[in-house]
Amino acid sequence: MMHTIDGTQFKQMILHGAAAITLQKQQINDLNVFPVPDGDTGTNMSLTIGAASAELKKSGDSAIGQAAAITAGALLRGARGNSGVILSLLFRGLSKTLKGHDTADGALLAAAMQEGVASAYGAVMKPAEGTVLTVSRLAAKRAVEAAAEQNEVDYVLSEALRVGYEVLAQTTDMNPVLKKAGVVDAGGKGYLVILEGMLASLRGEDIPEVDEDASSKREKADFNSFSAEEITFAFDTVFIVRKSSEHVDLNPLRAYLGGIGDSLVIGEDDEAFKVHVHTNTPGSALNAAQKYGTLELAKIENMRTQQEDLAAGKKAQCVDDLEEDEPPVPAEPEKKYGFLAVCAGDGLAAVFQDLGADGIISGGQTMNPSTESILKEIERVPAQVVFVLPNNKNIIMAAQQCVGLTDKEVVVVPTVTVPQGITAMMAVDPELEQEELLETMTESIKNVSTAQITYAARNSDFGGFAISEGDYLALLDGKLFGTDRDIAVLLEKLAQEAGSRGAEFVTLFSGEDVQEEQAEKAQEIFASHCPDAELSVLPGGQPVYYYIISME
Repeated sequence: MMHTIDGTQFKQMILHGAAAITLQKQQINDLNVFPVPDGDTGTNMSLTIGAASAELKKSGDSAIGQAAAITAGALLRGARGNSGVILSLLFRGLSKTLKGHDTADGALLAAAMQEGVASAYGAVMKPAEGTVLTVSRLAAKRAVEAAAEQNEVDYVLSEALRVGYEVLAQTTDMNPVLKKAGVVDAGGKGYLVILEGMLASLRGEDIPEVDEDASSKREKADFNSFSAEEITFAFDTVFIVRKSSEHVDLNPLRAYLGGIGDSLVIGEDDEAFKVHVHTNTPGSALNAAQKYGTLELAKIENMRTQQEDLAAGKKAQCVDDLEEDEPPVPAEPEKKYGFLAVCAGDGLAAVFQDLGADGIISGGQTMNPSTESILKEIERVPAQVVFVLPNNKNIIMAAQQCVGLTDKEVVVVPTVTVPQGITAMMAVDPELEQEELLETMTESIKNVSTAQITYAARNSDFGGFAISEGDYLALLDGKLFGTDRDIAVLLEKLAQEAGSRGAEFVTLFSGEDVQEEQAEKAQEIFASHCPDAELSVLPGGQPVYYYIISME
């Protein structure tokens, strides 16, 4: 038995837990009841704790309070999706209790687990039974009881796991949807897999090997699809200049560099500034910058030759003198309000930008952005108050975690679909006070319904529909509306629904796999059922969903 653990042991426990859930993430994804191809609980939880694993690997030996703080901080910034945010909250509470301690015994660990549960419950507006919250709460309750019986860390953790799995099995009956599908809660399963890995570490088991290549395969871009001549400005130029004085006006430099290139970003603090620009004359850029101080470091890469190397199947030559993942220097406020939207697809991004969005976070279904990636974009918005439109229910909590992590004021508008986000942006009146503007934007989304057409990722019996893998699925306001082997049948039914509702405005955003002639046929279907509606069809370019349809 093990009476106490220190920071080094806690670090190994987290590393083991992260490896365990990475190995099982697909099995956890498969527990998601809804058969659309964005059941990503396992992936989100794996990526979230993976962020903590990466940070801990960089750290040395430390007290358990410090190791827990590193873990909680990395989890917070790396949190993806609701499941990832809840996981980060469970460990944030754990870190609160372990703060200032060199070691932890069973009783302290149990108390820390209970504090984690309190943090998670406190952040969820309407906690539902039969979820990871239930599993973690009853597991922590048993941990406290076990510590009173035998104050050994491994005994406490093993008893928490035993009860946790008993409760997990019961989640099937706690939730009608889970019961119908005959599965347990995915988030609860993921949490227990992590705890199981932590216990395995305590027992001296080796960390399982993870095939990073197999677990993170991505489709490769076709670098032969465009030529090097299409690159207007060849040299990707990044450099740092130490300022000649604290009060340096960089506006003339910004104007000059904007005239000789594009993709210009200048970040600065009191002592130095960093420039990123694409240009054909990097020497001119460097010479101009040296009027403002002393050049310290520079990176210049030829994007044309890089493209040629990639097209030939070679590794592109590059230099790594500058880290491109450094936190961005917060943009100075140039206005009161700024707006940031989450979406996937160039067409959708263009719509939000046309409506006044200052920035776009690439993400949505199957690729929930982390809290840190949202925070980085918030920092780049040149405004005092930044309104974030998540446009997905699984991103709202990650966005909310950014509140308090920046000097900017962050306001999360509760948009759960892209059409809601677009409607909210159309309702923006910069003359309103902040609370009134939020109320106006939130109220506007009640007038829009969202339909989506995607495909079934697996066989399922859901909502009275017998679904086969590969079927087309129609969703209406998040609920299953219909399924068929012919996408035209679903478009017809949705068009009839829009017509029966008397929709005045209907917009179809076609996905990346939809050809122009197919989108035109979809438009004809809706026009026949909604003759009086103002009808638009735009290329959204979104993955996963063939059509996203806005009805107002």
